[in-house]
Amino acid sequence: MVDKIDRSALVVQNRGTLLDHYDVETKALGTGTYGSVVKAVNNSTKVIRACKAMARKNIKNEVRFREEIALMKQIDHPNIIRLFETIEDHKNIYLIMELCTGGELFDKIVNEGLLAEKPAAHLMKQIFAALYYLHDHGIMHRDLKPENFLFASHDADAPVKVIDFGLGATFTPGQRMSTKAGTPYYVSPQVLKGNYNEKCDIWSAGVIMFILMAGYPPFYGDKDAEILAKVRKAQFDFPSEEEDGITFSGDAQDLISQCLIMEEDQRPSAAVCLRHKWLSQDARDEKVNPSVIKNFKNFHATQRFKKLALTAIATQLNEKEIKTLKETFLALDKNGDGTLSLEEIKIGCKKNNIARPQNFDSVFSSIDSDNSGVIDYTEFIAATMENSFQYREDLCWSAFRVFDIDGDGKITVQELQKALKSSDMSMSEEKIADIIAEFDKNKDGCIDFDEFCAMMRDGAVQT
Repeated sequence: MVDKIDRSALVVQNRGTLLDHYDVETKALGTGTYGSVVKAVNNSTKVIRACKAMARKNIKNEVRFREEIALMKQIDHPNIIRLFETIEDHKNIYLIMELCTGGELFDKIVNEGLLAEKPAAHLMKQIFAALYYLHDHGIMHRDLKPENFLFASHDADAPVKVIDFGLGATFTPGQRMSTKAGTPYYVSPQVLKGNYNEKCDIWSAGVIMFILMAGYPPFYGDKDAEILAKVRKAQFDFPSEEEDGITFSGDAQDLISQCLIMEEDQRPSAAVCLRHKWLSQDARDEKVNPSVIKNFKNFHATQRFKKLALTAIATQLNEKEIKTLKETFLALDKNGDGTLSLEEIKIGCKKNNIARPQNFDSVFSSIDSDNSGVIDYTEFIAATMENSFQYREDLCWSAFRVFDIDGDGKITVQELQKALKSSDMSMSEEKIADIIAEFDKNKDGCIDFDEFCAMMRDGAVQT
């Protein structure tokens, strides 16, 4: 059995004050379920992140808050915000997250008004893809609304990302929830009754789609009570050309009507929504970069600790740095679930006349570092990114900090053992010591930063 890597270990957990690690701006970027969000610059790498700061005294349910952190550690999708690090002191808890600079989807609606169907389809495809991934991994968001989607940048093709899992929850297939959570305009009738499942997110997505194209919500009123009364009836009207000057195509009306149908069991899953005809107008480029398979082979031959270090580096790369790889990933991901199966990659290679090595099945398994049976987004980026990233000191330092848990500048057997978790138990200290010895040039029983950089650059071709 291939050892499983628990990539939640790549989320750094720090003690001490925030200012020990980051230079923080005082102006808030926004507010979330538990606190405000500010811009923070790492003191060592100078990378810019978003910092969500929460005062412990304001966290009424710390168990719920810890669940949000656990949820975010599990998530690995191009349309969902990424958590890099947590910092705790006696007063506050901080989440260091991906910085999205393009503003809220809500602001886009306010500033630009209603969207034409093609750009609306582009956004909704990303939203349904994120929901497909979340629901497939047993996570429901429960508070989807335009304010909880951010654009990665101001670029015209910038992706949209789901944020704020403060009301998120894990579930098992068939499980019913009773906690009444959400926002009046977007909440489903079943949530109001306190008896619902993950299809509450599909309802919210339908409301968002309606707003994107109409400029106003399907269920509206001057007071919350009036809004919720309309939600409970699940009755709404589409705008008309005569009265509103707005026309929805028949396909758009069909998808919205399916999402906003009263009966949960008749409401489609996110996977079904992604296959809807209306979303086909956002067709992707089917081209696959041939270098991907070559890089797969190189990654396959890499030592296990270096694979995990490369995965740590992959989590640090920004949207511009991985743009081409992300496009290839999305082109291969035919069902839109945010992961790549062996069959999807084989189909993509065949369509693009890319030869695969005879041992490609074993190559695939070695890239599937968490032993999930599919290649996740970060696994794909780690296995296909340019070798030149291994020469960048800021990225190497970010990866090194993942393993140097106590921050003393050295990776010990115990620290590496914590990161290299197997599916059933941690690797033995003897096996970890052998890995340390391979790269421990000064024979002090640890790996310092210079030795770590030497490992990363060994076999890499600088470009």
